[in-house]
Amino acid sequence: MITDRDDGHPLETGAGHGGRRPGYPVAAGVFAIGMAGTTLPTPLYGLYREQLGFSELMVTVVFAVYALGVITVLLLAGNVSDTVGRRPVLFCALGLSAASALCFLFEGGLPMLLLGRVLSGFAAGLFSGAATAAVLELAKPGQEAHAGFAATAANMGGLGCGPLLSGLLAQYAPWPLKLPFLVHLGLVVLATGATWLLPETVRPPRRLRSLRPQRLHLPHEVRGVFAPSAIAAFAGFALLGLFTAIAPSFVGQTLGVHNLAVAGAVVFTVFLGSTVGQSLSGRIGVRTALPAGCLVLVAGLVLVATSLAVTSLPVLVTGAVCGGIGQGLAFRAGLTAVGHAAPPEHRGGTISAFFLVAYLGISLPVVGVGALTMELGLRGAGLTFSACVIAVAVGVGLYVLRRPPTDDD
Repeated sequence: MITDRDDGHPLETGAGHGGRRPGYPVAAGVFAIGMAGTTLPTPLYGLYREQLGFSELMVTVVFAVYALGVITVLLLAGNVSDTVGRRPVLFCALGLSAASALCFLFEGGLPMLLLGRVLSGFAAGLFSGAATAAVLELAKPGQEAHAGFAATAANMGGLGCGPLLSGLLAQYAPWPLKLPFLVHLGLVVLATGATWLLPETVRPPRRLRSLRPQRLHLPHEVRGVFAPSAIAAFAGFALLGLFTAIAPSFVGQTLGVHNLAVAGAVVFTVFLGSTVGQSLSGRIGVRTALPAGCLVLVAGLVLVATSLAVTSLPVLVTGAVCGGIGQGLAFRAGLTAVGHAAPPEHRGGTISAFFLVAYLGISLPVVGVGALTMELGLRGAGLTFSACVIAVAVGVGLYVLRRPPTDDD
């Protein structure tokens, strides 16, 4: 399939190779491996806290530094893959992911942890736009819906598999602070080989003349769908931020469950719910999935707040699954609408702008949770944060009911 570009250059997808080279499932696998590396440290922060002696606030700062890295790359290079091609950007992201793992392997204190998280954020920022665009563009005619699900499932599924993998390895295998990152390095090597085999979908790739902050200019084709889609993503990612920031600490400190595999599995449940929600989103359509996702997200947040109030692990897991389903419904609906509405020559940049708004939701509130923890304790901070996100999600749900996306792909 060939789509004309505004500059006269064609943009070629995987179909142009007659199926002889890997298609969108392989690109989705590379995407998942890259995103898994960004959440590997999540169940390990308790061990780092004991080893290095920093506070719960510093845990959230370390987490937020990752999101700062993502936002920086999305602002500086969110549209670079539209110019130089998807594969070079994926190679760069995999290199940054490997460098992040090495920082954790040779960790010598808080500065190396912060550096590792920043590099991981850089990698995630590059993956978010380039890998999503590559998966969508490698779909052959008739595969677009499957590719849309593959792109969002690789993102959320990869994020969920990271803490599950590291929690299992840290609990039941030797070298709890080393082995998870060694395994990830091996996966990065496999992903690099797979990326080498992928066809390039930007034809012809061009040299990047300069790297400067990009204006968040949206093509007129996407303006009708971007605002409701991005705001819904903001609310859903705020839930993910809450979970990845406080769930492991809540499980260990409040519930007294010190099994790292359990902590990783609890975080995994919210991303598992997200993947389920994404699979449902494709069946009910964008216009329905966005408000429905916000409604289910609110229900999940209420359950999470209840679990903090009554200190119940089953209620926490139920809230994670429910909230994750709501996040997945809204996230895939929004990304599908934005990705399909964007012209090919601006798709990478437009998707990066979408992720920029989403990652603002996962970063800014997390530091607030850490600060509140110093004054209100972990439970009080979680309850306050849950109430704020519930208010945002309700507002978003009402907004998208009144002004649904105009694109129902």
